[in-house]
Amino acid sequence: MKKLLLFSALIGFAFLAKAQSTNYHAFKVDIGLGYAGPSSGTAEAGAAFSIEPHYRLSEDVAIGLRLEGAALIFKQSDGSTKGAILSSYCPSVDYYLSDNTFRPFIGAGLGIFDQASVSSDSGNGTALVSGGAKFGAFPRIGFEVGHFRLAADYDIVGSGTNYFAISVGAFFGGGKK
Repeated sequence: MKKLLLFSALIGFAFLAKAQSTNYHAFKVDIGLGYAGPSSGTAEAGAAFSIEPHYRLSEDVAIGLRLEGAALIFKQSDGSTKGAILSSYCPSVDYYLSDNTFRPFIGAGLGIFDQASVSSDSGNGTALVSGGAKFGAFPRIGFEVGHFRLAADYDIVGSGTNYFAISVGAFFGGGKK
């Protein structure tokens, strides 16, 4: 409920407040899909999906709320399969390094990461074990061209579940006025 309230407050604030940006629309929503991989070990496969509403404070700074889900799958030496499912709810900030059509940015965020472990064995079936919620952070870099967005981030969760994600996507709104 608190997450929904925070998300609703951010959306409401974005529509009611007037941005300081003179060249770009104040509100935008990023949607990304990409690869996720653990920082240690080798993954068979991994995927990440994110949606992130942003509000521009100025030409160079945008604040947002990243909602991301990531799934990592590992093949064990004994033939079993293990995986991790992570979801995050993180306030974020992006700083744009250019005001041109090609807009590189750096950013960061911190917030709550929920995690669960999944294991599958040919003899014992499948089990889902909740790992609970943890506080985490992420730095990121990327660029935008038109409404195309490419971003790479490193999610620091702890307990061996740190991962990196590279996502390709688009954003709606927030373009040049």
